[in-house]
Amino acid sequence: MSVEIDDQLAAAAFRRLVEHLRLRTDAQNVDLMGLAGFCRNCLADWVHEASDGTLGKDAAREAIYGMPQSEWKAKHQAAATPEQLARMEASVALNRRLRGEA
Repeated sequence: MSVEIDDQLAAAAFRRLVEHLRLRTDAQNVDLMGLAGFCRNCLADWVHEASDGTLGKDAAREAIYGMPQSEWKAKHQAAATPEQLARMEASVALNRRLRGEA
């Protein structure tokens, strides 16, 4: 059974998630992708898509990162290791299988 979440509660939880990710700059996108199958960029893309294009992709990413993505990357993003990239690729493939895309 699926429980519906009120839009106001969902929005509050989403804002809390965004705030949490802004605080946890140590949580690299590649690690989020490898473990959970989504990252800050995914959230921004979903916001962009939900806006029917009224919020541009760069603006959506800035809304998630709290600054331009390029600035966040320069301040916080470390180079990905081959192991991190492999986990991310496996996770992306799993996402596709779960959605019936592959």
